[in-house]
Amino acid sequence: MDDPEYRAGIIELLGALGLGELAAFQRLSADSELAPTLADQAALAGMAVVEFHHFERIRDRLAELDVSVDDAMAPFHDAYAAFHANTAPSTWLEGLVKAYVGDQIATDFYREISVAVDEDTRLLVTSVLEDSGQADFIVEHVRRAISDDPSVAGRLALWGRRLVGEALSQAQRVAADRDALATIIVSGAGGPGMDLAELSRVFTRLTENHARRMSTLGLSA
Repeated sequence: MDDPEYRAGIIELLGALGLGELAAFQRLSADSELAPTLADQAALAGMAVVEFHHFERIRDRLAELDVSVDDAMAPFHDAYAAFHANTAPSTWLEGLVKAYVGDQIATDFYREISVAVDEDTRLLVTSVLEDSGQADFIVEHVRRAISDDPSVAGRLALWGRRLVGEALSQAQRVAADRDALATIIVSGAGGPGMDLAELSRVFTRLTENHARRMSTLGLSA
């Protein structure tokens, strides 16, 4: 990692991803307290532990690059804080939908970016983005809730639309506001990277993936 501009971009990528993993741990821990059964509480707590281990792997990689995790994550704090302030769930079901829909947009975004980085970084990024068991758990519980009370579907569908708008805005802000990260996306790791047309297609794919997830939950996109 001799190119200082590329190194800066990797640090920004890991900083953004690390903050996302830490936030996921914190939120799943909080959501576990709202779960209706002890079994559900234990399941969410276990998922939170997995997210924290993902954060630790990113923190350790940053340490190998002689960068503190605080310094790497700090530039993204305001964007994350704004997203979570604007999408604070009012019920346990809204929290589940946020974890499945909102977080997965960010996950898709970072997976898309990972094609433009070196192999070691790509392997780290893709491994920490692996599903910790959340998807099946959330789909089962949301679909069951809709089956028990179909009236919740409309409210959760509106909530999902709000989440996608906020999450896409955050992803676009991250891509546009951080120069070093933007350089990686456009230039790639010594390769062609993405042109503006491909970057536009990335956001189209994020929207399409969101629609599929909403359908899986039994909600209209």
